[in-house]
Amino acid sequence: MSVSKNRREAERWLLTAEEGLRAAETLLNAGLFAQACFYAQQSGEKTVKALWYWVDAEPWEHSIQRLVMDFPEKQRLSDVAQWIEQAALLDKFYIPTRYPNGLPDLTPGQVYMRPEAVHGLETARALVAACRKWVVENSGA
Repeated sequence: MSVSKNRREAERWLLTAEEGLRAAETLLNAGLFAQACFYAQQSGEKTVKALWYWVDAEPWEHSIQRLVMDFPEKQRLSDVAQWIEQAALLDKFYIPTRYPNGLPDLTPGQVYMRPEAVHGLETARALVAACRKWVVENSGA
């Protein structure tokens, strides 16, 4: 893909990440905390993948932490340690929020409570905002 096509693709991924935030909030408000956590993770994953497209690279990973650590322009991120911390928190919501065999003897709905969902949503919002800011600051790059 050309740089301009990849930047359009990045914008599509960012918009989808923002939609995921709204879905996570709806699920949180409905008391579906495991599902809200998963949508927060998905939002974070999509937003970091958007950065890869922005710099004309192909993301191929589901771990947000790995996507941040391997980001081709990582040196241009303002606080990599914070990005990695946020990514690590969201990565914990990838599998066990969806599958009962990811947890011992209980279902995701029994294990994930409001505090995890709120924290996940706040973390995903912060990551989306940081990515959106990064795109704006690097629009000329």
